[in-house]
Amino acid sequence: QVQLVESGGDFMQPGGSLRLSCAASGLSLDCSSLGWFRQAPGKDREAAACISKKYGLTWYGDSVKGRFTATRDSAENTAFLLMTNLKPEDTAVYYCATGPRDYCSMNVDRYNLWGQGTRVTVSS
Repeated sequence: QVQLVESGGDFMQPGGSLRLSCAASGLSLDCSSLGWFRQAPGKDREAAACISKKYGLTWYGDSVKGRFTATRDSAENTAFLLMTNLKPEDTAVYYCATGPRDYCSMNVDRYNLWGQGTRVTVSS
């Protein structure tokens, strides 16, 4: 089985923190760039964060910069997205995805393996 499985989505209040997980099987996350994307109802899929294949560089979208942190645990072959100071605008289904390019891209067509998504709802 070659797959990515997201987990950790939940219903949160504004200002809260949440950690999403992306567990990989059948591939090593160290051999791919890994992107976190999110899609709100009626909106396009949006790049939120990424860790590059080469050098493990991180990239964050302007809307989440300073609030989200992307990491990966090589031993567990699992990536994480720590979300802090959550806002209602963060409400979306969150996906992790891998691609073969050396560096991060915000374009969804640069990624060829996707997880099923996990839902995050931020509301008071």
